[in-house]
Amino acid sequence: MKIIVGLGNKEKKYANTRHNLGFSILDNLAKSLEKNIDKLTFNGLYCQTENCILLKPQTNMNNSGKCIAKFVDYFKVKKKEDLLVVYDDLSLQLGTFRYKTKGSAGGHNGIKDIINCLKSQEFKRLKIGIGSNEKVLWKDWVLQNFSPSEKEEIKKILPDIINGLVMWKNSNNSTTNFFNKNS
Repeated sequence: MKIIVGLGNKEKKYANTRHNLGFSILDNLAKSLEKNIDKLTFNGLYCQTENCILLKPQTNMNNSGKCIAKFVDYFKVKKKEDLLVVYDDLSLQLGTFRYKTKGSAGGHNGIKDIINCLKSQEFKRLKIGIGSNEKVLWKDWVLQNFSPSEKEEIKKILPDIINGLVMWKNSNNSTTNFFNKNS
């Protein structure tokens, strides 16, 4: 069983913020698979396909690790091979994304908590660029809504991201980078 996790914050006021991009990507993936992420357990909303769990932790971004660790343990998921976390990244330009097989938290508190709870940096990541603004503190930037033009940039890359996620989900070779076009 594989797990694709989208990171975000559960409160409605954060629904359209840059920091909730992981949730948004997962919702789009579920829609493409004709699924609803609507079951709640281990403090996470999820749905299950024939070979994959789509998970949105409901613990808030910076405490995502416990929820993910419980799903990984319960479904006996191999972290290194079969866990992929999708999240926003300040260091990447808006409209870009990067797939990594492991790495540090890079300043992302949600990833830092996941690494701490899993006791490993070895899990797949799909980082989606949200850019930054030197006039706005990063903690304020990530909690702002996307502008209409920024939403358009995200829409442009969404088909490639969803395609890559579906190919990753269905592949027996989880080390392959299905996100080559942009990463």
